[in-house]
Amino acid sequence: MVRRTKEEAQATRELILDAAERVFHQRGVSRTSLQEVAKEAGLTRGAIYWHFENKGELFQAMMERVTLPMMARMSAVSPEDDRFPLEKIRRNTVEAFRQLVHEPQVRRVFEIAMQKVEYVDEMQEMQTRKIRGRNECMDDMSLLLTKARANGQIRADVDVSRAVIGLFALIGGIQYNWLLDPESFDLEVLGIASIDTYLQGLK
Repeated sequence: MVRRTKEEAQATRELILDAAERVFHQRGVSRTSLQEVAKEAGLTRGAIYWHFENKGELFQAMMERVTLPMMARMSAVSPEDDRFPLEKIRRNTVEAFRQLVHEPQVRRVFEIAMQKVEYVDEMQEMQTRKIRGRNECMDDMSLLLTKARANGQIRADVDVSRAVIGLFALIGGIQYNWLLDPESFDLEVLGIASIDTYLQGLK
């Protein structure tokens, strides 16, 4: 009975997250109320509050449902990473672009995060979390580029901190511009070509 109750609670939580994703994508986060999410999910607003304290917490859970599995895959360590750190950066970027192009849920969530949210009022804490996540990603890139420099795979005079900022800005900028107009260029082809050109410039 307890297990069934937990399973039902988890199913309700997923139902709420699905509804939030649809409504946030359609209306934007700031213009969406929890009442509208509840209506979309076919639930009461009380059911929303049972699972989520406020809209910011709901938004964060919706984001993490997609981003945490992505980050886990990117953070996975293989024996080859120390020998070929640049290849890991490239592999992670290829996979991120692939998911953005071919997985509708990933695209929707990234569109919400990049185009349809204002980090004000109850969303201000989410901006702090976003910055923290960005910094963690940049730290991972910094470690990989530092290994590449130690291995002689990029120039000894490369300033790793500056190279990381440039690389992160390049990846984010390509994703942002593709999401604005997906028909304007092939993200998987042009995106990876741009990353290859950047990495080649460090060698």
